[in-house]
Amino acid sequence: MCGINGIAALSMQTFINENDVRSMLPALHHRGPDGCGVYLDPYQRIGLGHTRLSIIDLAGGAQPMHNEDKTVWVTFNGEIFNYLELRDTLIKKGHCFYSRSDTEVIIHAYEQYGDDFVQHLNGQFAIALWDGNRQRLLLVRDRVGILPLFYTRQGDRLLFASEIKALLPQLLEAPRISADALDQTFTFWAPRSPNTLFENIFQLSAGHLLVVEKGQVRESTYWDWNFPEQGDYHQGSDAELAEQLYNLLADATSIRLRADVPVGAYLSGGLDSSALVALIRRHSDTPLKTFSIGFEDQSLDESVFQQQMIDYLGVENSRIRCQNSDIAEHFPATIFHAETAILRTAPTPMRQLSGLVRASGYKVVLTGEGADEALGGYDLFKEAKIRQFWARQPQSEWRPLLLKKLYPYLETSGTQAKAYLRNYYSIGLDNPNQFGFSHLTRWFTTAQCKVFFSKELNATLRDDAVARLGGQLPLAFGNWHSFNRAQYLEAKTLMGDYLLCSQGDRMLMANSVEGRFPFLDHRVIEFANRLNPRLKMRVLNEKYLFKQAMKNQLPREILERHKQPYRAPDIPAFFSTHPPAYVDDLLSEDKLKRYGYFDAQKVGFLLKKARRGSSIAYKDNMALVGVLSTQLCHYFFIEQFSQTIRTAGTPPSI
Repeated sequence: MCGINGIAALSMQTFINENDVRSMLPALHHRGPDGCGVYLDPYQRIGLGHTRLSIIDLAGGAQPMHNEDKTVWVTFNGEIFNYLELRDTLIKKGHCFYSRSDTEVIIHAYEQYGDDFVQHLNGQFAIALWDGNRQRLLLVRDRVGILPLFYTRQGDRLLFASEIKALLPQLLEAPRISADALDQTFTFWAPRSPNTLFENIFQLSAGHLLVVEKGQVRESTYWDWNFPEQGDYHQGSDAELAEQLYNLLADATSIRLRADVPVGAYLSGGLDSSALVALIRRHSDTPLKTFSIGFEDQSLDESVFQQQMIDYLGVENSRIRCQNSDIAEHFPATIFHAETAILRTAPTPMRQLSGLVRASGYKVVLTGEGADEALGGYDLFKEAKIRQFWARQPQSEWRPLLLKKLYPYLETSGTQAKAYLRNYYSIGLDNPNQFGFSHLTRWFTTAQCKVFFSKELNATLRDDAVARLGGQLPLAFGNWHSFNRAQYLEAKTLMGDYLLCSQGDRMLMANSVEGRFPFLDHRVIEFANRLNPRLKMRVLNEKYLFKQAMKNQLPREILERHKQPYRAPDIPAFFSTHPPAYVDDLLSEDKLKRYGYFDAQKVGFLLKKARRGSSIAYKDNMALVGVLSTQLCHYFFIEQFSQTIRTAGTPPSI
């Protein structure tokens, strides 16, 4: 992983200054502390910057990198995992290489295949490529959005960078928080790509390519999650398909072990990370170091299962234990690195965990993200399946009781409890074919947090976030199986815009650590997308085929263990003891009214409830974290705009 940035001229009268490009680099130092470089083309049409985290070709992989005659230049964040195979192919086609870096493969692949070069890449990447002969800039983001790439237009210049902080030195004034982006955050947990939290600052969407040529900017999709028409699935027995899946996962894991530095792995104790560590042990002779996190709250702690896998596989492990006070102390830095409002504190322990990785001398970890989205693992998918079944007989008394198998803590005995169950989980039951049926309960719960929006904010909202999403779906969406529609929505909302960003890349790179995700290999996704949904979820047995593929590699207790979603303490993290001073300050009536996003009186009532330690509803947890993180974003990027530029990659004091 690295940091990239650049400035492109959009008119013939505009010239790029090298100092402007260099001014963006300090904010990316944490992404690439091992070196930096800048390229300015002779006509001053483009400036490219790079901060390097050295992982492959430590001596010869400096960037920006060029071809033989220096007409094609690239600055690149990420890894091309099939670079060895692609390099051999390109050499046979007559290309000459002067390094062992995967970066140079990008250059020659572009020379050979043009814009289609991206179809030949297996990796995670944010690429800026300048074709000097054609005076043409390409910005490319990987298929599923593992790595970020932000851009904005300032007059006749297009600015781009791996993080929003790197854009700030070139902005004429502090950015403004977008009301619509907040509306999306308080619905889907994150702004919907290409939006960011800030007005007129955008992110390149996953699987997209942006071209800047002759003053014009155009964007296109080169890859997306796609599913077959119902019935057009992979053929073969369960055993045959399980073997194919296993072989794909084994190869996806093996190529992600390629590095000139040690590679570790996260181990949570759940099925996905346990399977990943088992695959690494099976297909690598290198001693493996794993990293885990535990919590003082026993309901969130998975240390027992982590230790079971450590003993079973015989791997070395380092573990941190996250206290509530740790989350409260480090939450502001989490928001500074995430550069967006969030509704849960879960990213904060992940940043602590990446700190442990870095302190242990590692720059690279493999993690299990993506397995649930690709292979059908979430309780949300089970819930949608039950609700689809219920919708066939909406007056049934016993069908909704199946939800108790999914959520055993649900109280279903009393008349009031049954009424709540029916009222809440029957949302949209009259139209189970509507596009968001699978996610309506989640979106409804999250959207209740909007009750804390101020009148002024509500007055500026242009349209409904869910309705807008419905208008942006693929034309084929309605022809897919309902299970696949749920997968698509999960991949394109929560995973892409929250999990891989706020909880993934940004928390890893805050400590200069690269994360790699074998389950998000596009070959694995494309194979899984053509599986019959019953192979992803057999009745209510999630990730059925994946479990079949791994049944000889893992203990039965891990294979059959009920999924425990990763969570961290929210309100208790701030109020189990006296809250930090910044909480009282940013949630004070004065600051709430001055910033203007939230109703000070309603937030005040929520604060009283939190201070009393009384029973806190799920939506109240999200609301308080969402309000606090939004206030922090305003403080760092608007109120302290000038100070944030000066401190670069370090948050201003608060």
